[in-house]
Amino acid sequence: MSIRSLKTQLLFYAIAALFLWACAHVPITGRKQLNLLPESQLMASSLTSYQQVLSNSKLITTGADAQRMQKVGKDISMAITNYINKNADHKHRVKGYQWEFNLIDEKTVNAWAMPGGKIAFYQGIMDIAKNDHGVAVIMGHEIAHAIARHGNERLSQLLTTQMGGLALHVALSEKPQKLQELANRAYGIGTQVGVMLPFSRMHESEADKMGLMFMAMAGYDPREAPKFWQRMSKLGAGSRPPEFLSTHPNPHTRINNLNNWMDEAMAYFKNSSKK
Repeated sequence: MSIRSLKTQLLFYAIAALFLWACAHVPITGRKQLNLLPESQLMASSLTSYQQVLSNSKLITTGADAQRMQKVGKDISMAITNYINKNADHKHRVKGYQWEFNLIDEKTVNAWAMPGGKIAFYQGIMDIAKNDHGVAVIMGHEIAHAIARHGNERLSQLLTTQMGGLALHVALSEKPQKLQELANRAYGIGTQVGVMLPFSRMHESEADKMGLMFMAMAGYDPREAPKFWQRMSKLGAGSRPPEFLSTHPNPHTRINNLNNWMDEAMAYFKNSSKK
């Protein structure tokens, strides 16, 4: 491909992305966003990565925790799908989603969700969740990252600002395996601390708000969310970095935000079919 044709293609991507940015808004928050990568391509890469993680992990498929994760996951995914499908501007965000929930037998305190509805929890986080409502807090938050397409935003920023303008073309056409590697890092799959691309504080706060609403829509008590994050903050007591060094909000900031959003969440909770 010639330099001229490559520049033309990159210009096309840029114009198309700017047009979509002018029209696309994140559900719940209404924030405008700029995503340069086709979500369908990220979903394909995510599916490959998800299957690789599962094949290399010991899964918990029976018992109370596995059943709880499946039940809460199905409830919240159904509530999200119903909510999204009622808004024509957001329907594309769950297009092609095939929800799947798996519990990995590791004491790691972690959970993540990828485009396409692929969710994984680690056994370690279930001890902190304690009950259905705690699992719903985690589930809503992680799925919110996928629905809001935060990973696409991170990858788009990386490809355009850190790797140069040609990186977008390379990722899309010449090196799909490189895109998969970046997607793994963007969604925190199989990475260590300091290796994955962190969500920004804005992304984390947005996922907190969206997740709070999602759990409430599914009939899980949003008032349990501050309690869960209080338990999480105790886990990291004495070792947590200052807020300006962390992409996660300070625990007090996070809990204050959740309480400020509680009236809106309670309205969804009271209108849910399952309470």
